Amino acid sequence: MANLAIPTVDFSPFFIDDDDQDGKNNAKEIIKQACSDYGFFQVVNHGIPRDLIKRALKLSQTFFAFPDEEKLKYSPGSAAPLPAGYNKQPEHSADKNEYLLMFPPQSTFNVLPTNPPEFREVLEELFTYFARTGEVIERILNDCLGLPPNFLKEYNNDRSWDFMAALRYFPATETENNGISEHEDGNCITFVIQDEVGGLEVRKDGDWIPVIPAQGTIVVNISDVIQVLSNNKFKSATHRVVRSKERSRHSFAFFYNLQGDKWVEPLPQFSEEIGEAPKYRGFLYKDYQTLRMRNKTHPPSKPEDVIHISHYAIST
Repeated sequence: MANLAIPTVDFSPFFIDDDDQDGKNNAKEIIKQACSDYGFFQVVNHGIPRDLIKRALKLSQTFFAFPDEEKLKYSPGSAAPLPAGYNKQPEHSADKNEYLLMFPPQSTFNVLPTNPPEFREVLEELFTYFARTGEVIERILNDCLGLPPNFLKEYNNDRSWDFMAALRYFPATETENNGISEHEDGNCITFVIQDEVGGLEVRKDGDWIPVIPAQGTIVVNISDVIQVLSNNKFKSATHRVVRSKERSRHSFAFFYNLQGDKWVEPLPQFSEEIGEAPKYRGFLYKDYQTLRMRNKTHPPSKPEDVIHISHYAIST
């Protein structure tokens, strides 16, 4: 394996010392390079209280340790329009995990646990912090791409489509160690908090690079929407989770999302204005998400038939 590590960025100039312009510029340079090379970076001093992260992980461990009959009280039910609440991957699935999915705290879709006590409150607080951090990172990406001020914020101005998942990955067996199969995320930006078990890996130049857990750190990855808008200037990286044989892995993933009716295509700043051909044809975001969901509900028999963002790529 290549001797590589995911870059780590200190966000304190954006949250603690707003006058530290040199610190901000240094952070932006690291992020810009990381988004071009990896599509992944880690952030410290990001504004999410470390104690809140610890409490969220501990309560998540407690919840997922409950018997199935207790967890199933918080399943979405057949009438739910979205799978908010407790879900478990079917036995035949290639991925081996269970998860609790939530939308913004004010959403009526949520089916959140009242047991253990305080879990719902902590989930809602963590969600709110993630959304705030997402707005900061979106603004930084906007600057890194050289876009007009607030361009991405105005383009992606509906936060009701964001969602968060608390996840538990089961211990590996002798024949299976897959937690989540290799994939790219289809949204805009994803944030991950992982416990000390780790297992998250990013692929670069054919090698799998482990993202080493560190207390108080969140992982950020660029997703398909940003890759398309930037016409491949920024990378939506392939990643996976490899399960440990000894222990379950617990994590939180927050998906900074896009409203379904948004049109997605390479921005002119990265195509015709600089003499570059668009690398993707345009599409409605909800259409792409429908295709990705079909990957899960009706898995193709051949891996090459799985829909990725390359489905919209323009052949050259």
